[in-house]
Amino acid sequence: MNTRHFLLALLMLPTGISAQTWTLQQCIDHAAEHNITVQKNRLSLEDAEQQRLQAKAALFPSLSAAVSQSLGYRPFQEATTIVQNGMATSTNNKVTENGSYGINANWTVWNGGINQKNIEAQNIQKDIAENQTQQTLSTIQEQIAQLYVQILYTTEAAKVNRQLAKTARQQLQRGQERFKLGDLAKADLAQLEAQVASADYDVVNSDAQVAGYKRQLKELLQLNISEPFDISTSEMDDSRALAPIPSKEEVYQQALAVRPEIRAAQLQADAADVQLDIARRGYLPTIGLNAGIGTSHYAATGQKGFGEQIKRNLNGSVGLSVSVPILDNRRNKTAVSRAKLAKTSAALDLQDKQISLGSTIENLWLSATTSQQRFQSAQAAVKSQETNYELINEQFKAGLKNIVDLLQARDNLLQAQQNRLQSKYTTILNTQLLHFYEGGQLTI
Repeated sequence: MNTRHFLLALLMLPTGISAQTWTLQQCIDHAAEHNITVQKNRLSLEDAEQQRLQAKAALFPSLSAAVSQSLGYRPFQEATTIVQNGMATSTNNKVTENGSYGINANWTVWNGGINQKNIEAQNIQKDIAENQTQQTLSTIQEQIAQLYVQILYTTEAAKVNRQLAKTARQQLQRGQERFKLGDLAKADLAQLEAQVASADYDVVNSDAQVAGYKRQLKELLQLNISEPFDISTSEMDDSRALAPIPSKEEVYQQALAVRPEIRAAQLQADAADVQLDIARRGYLPTIGLNAGIGTSHYAATGQKGFGEQIKRNLNGSVGLSVSVPILDNRRNKTAVSRAKLAKTSAALDLQDKQISLGSTIENLWLSATTSQQRFQSAQAAVKSQETNYELINEQFKAGLKNIVDLLQARDNLLQAQQNRLQSKYTTILNTQLLHFYEGGQLTI
């Protein structure tokens, strides 16, 4: 047994492990839950929600408590005077201890409406994060569909190669019989043997391609290396490749309304408008309220106890502050200028996304349309080449055709079958992607 025969036999051996058969929808659902990139996007979405909550909390007052304790030691000073809460206290103690306790509240009553605008900005950022997550998921769904169709195509191509390999062995057997009878030259017999080896190689190669595509799909689904995996590889009806192809203009108009990357770019433009508004409000005054209550004690007086000092030193305060920017080292002007630049950049990004989307849809439409036309032509070509190959094969068995004619007919049939399969699955994939871009589901 030569190397090619051994590899072919090895691939056909049962593994003893039953692989779960996955449909396209099962692959998509699994990726939505387990793909690492999608999970990271969901973390970004949660982070955006936390920032939104923080922006809302800025509308309310802040409250803080402070406690301080200190020890003083003056070994060479005969008397120490401590000024505390407007009161002077003298002591002869070299070691003193004092403490202060307070609660303070601050509230930004009005800062030009920036706090309210920050909430609006964070709401938009959360929507952007949601659409970016959906965009990532859409991209992964497209990748899954492409690999899934590639597996279906190579699996069907492998079946064609197996059938041709079977026919090649039958031809070799017939050639060996004719060689024994002296009706076939040794050189022709060698070509038949080479045809079998080539057919076996094609089978092994196509099986290796199927395995490679399955590995890529398994990686995309974040499946463990030891987990068996297979997909449902039932042949797709040829009518799927002959289904009407949607209009590229209609797909584009629908995609502008539903595609997450377009929606995210539009939201980025909205966010830039809000940031420009926030920057302009930096010229407005800020009004704040503050209040506090505190007390203190001094342990070295020897005159009053701790509780009495806390009581007598209790004090409260309320204040109003107004801050008006006059000369701010160009901070506000720079912020407004940069916000205008960001707004222009966001508008250009949106325009770029729209153009890119249109180009993608047009490429899909052109590929689907061209492949459908090729498929229609390839169907007729396959029938013609099958008839020609069968005829030449029968003539070869009868000694009416030589080995060169037979091999040429086989190559023509193989090429026609490959063209038919490739155009068939390319048409189905791109047609489904067009439906997907206009908001439909992938149903390959």
